[in-house]
Amino acid sequence: MDYHKERFEDYSLMVYKNEQLIALLPANKKDSKIYSHQGLSYGGVVFIKDVKFKDSLESFKSILEFLKESGCQTLYINPIPQFYNSKLSDEFSYFLFILEAKLRRRDTLSVIRYSDGISLSKSRKEGVSRAQKQGLEIKEVAAFDEFWNQLLIPNLKLKHKTKPVHSLQEITNLKTHFPENIRQFNVYYNNEIVAGTTIFESARVAHTQYVSGNENNNKLGSLDFLHAHLISSVFNEKVFFDFGSSNMNNGLEVNYGLLFWKEGFGARTVSQDFYVIDVEKYELLNTILQ
Repeated sequence: MDYHKERFEDYSLMVYKNEQLIALLPANKKDSKIYSHQGLSYGGVVFIKDVKFKDSLESFKSILEFLKESGCQTLYINPIPQFYNSKLSDEFSYFLFILEAKLRRRDTLSVIRYSDGISLSKSRKEGVSRAQKQGLEIKEVAAFDEFWNQLLIPNLKLKHKTKPVHSLQEITNLKTHFPENIRQFNVYYNNEIVAGTTIFESARVAHTQYVSGNENNNKLGSLDFLHAHLISSVFNEKVFFDFGSSNMNNGLEVNYGLLFWKEGFGARTVSQDFYVIDVEKYELLNTILQ
């Protein structure tokens, strides 16, 4: 896999049964350690839609056995949150239990389940009202350069002394490969960009990958206006709207201001776990089926 190839040594694995691909693990390697690909928001083993328990078990066992035979000692894995699954499926959690996997981190994701209904808080409604009175305009655009160069990069540098996980070139290349799944929405005031959001869209979930606004965001209500529109009008046929994590310091702290803002749209907390597995213990999986 070429994804972030200049930053990570790819070690992605694919599992076949009767020449049919049934599972894959996007991963990268550091020394003798393997990680759920660190360039991805969510990692873990991905199975085909109709996979059953035994094939899931054998697939994961074959991955661990391969890693052991390749001299790898440790697998750091962060399973994909359950609400992304197209079918009810949680056998992977059971495999982690059998393997005595160690929970090393737990993040909080803010997620809207559309079946619960959409309910904006008073503060979010006021933000939307301010934006409407100011005449703000929302546009879906094909290019990312305006948002990246004028808002995202400067804000991350100023507030967090960091850069986006994706460079402008990387996100543009991703859009080329997945034109229906990566979408950019910007907000304009007097024809100037004041806010924006990058959405990663899957069959069931719309996920906010990047969110940023200028220094007048609170005054204009630009991000309230944008996300109320996305939730109620653009992605309202999805099952979930995922705002992502509000965690800091390796999951030990929560940016409460950010969490409070997300909750104002009706989002509630779902946990995302990160595990470490000793690959030497893969044979424990042999004890399951009797």
